[in-house]
Amino acid sequence: MKDAFSMTLTTCAPEQTTELAAAMGALLQPGDTLLLDGPVGAGKSHFCRALIQSRLAALGRMEDVPSPSFTLVQTYALGETELWHADLYRLSDPQEIIELGLEEAFAQAICLVEWAERLGDMAPRSALHLTLSPGCDPEMRQLRLDGPQHWQDRLAGLLDRV
Repeated sequence: MKDAFSMTLTTCAPEQTTELAAAMGALLQPGDTLLLDGPVGAGKSHFCRALIQSRLAALGRMEDVPSPSFTLVQTYALGETELWHADLYRLSDPQEIIELGLEEAFAQAICLVEWAERLGDMAPRSALHLTLSPGCDPEMRQLRLDGPQHWQDRLAGLLDRV
């Protein structure tokens, strides 16, 4: 990918992953998509839940944030926009993405997509890819970020603190 950005971060405890998710979440705007991949237990749902809860808390709201493993999509009203949390693990055909309304959500909402590799060619080109993997310690996580150069510019202040 021309003008691409890539880096790897390591968090040493779930609390650090939570802080990173909240900080990233504060920067997201309508039309932004985070595509999350990694093995079962890598922390994709933890990251998404922390990001969503931080956005809701900023609006003075506390809600349960269930995994969309069975519903496939959960939506959250964030004032002027929506946040869509999708878990595509059980998706059997990429055509189902259209049926879920994800294409439209990519353009208008903030989207978090777990098991994003199932999007295939339907993944937004402007998305930030996060690949999570367990570290050498059970509490550690490695997060690889890949995306267009504009993400590095947007995340610069955040990444300097990590």
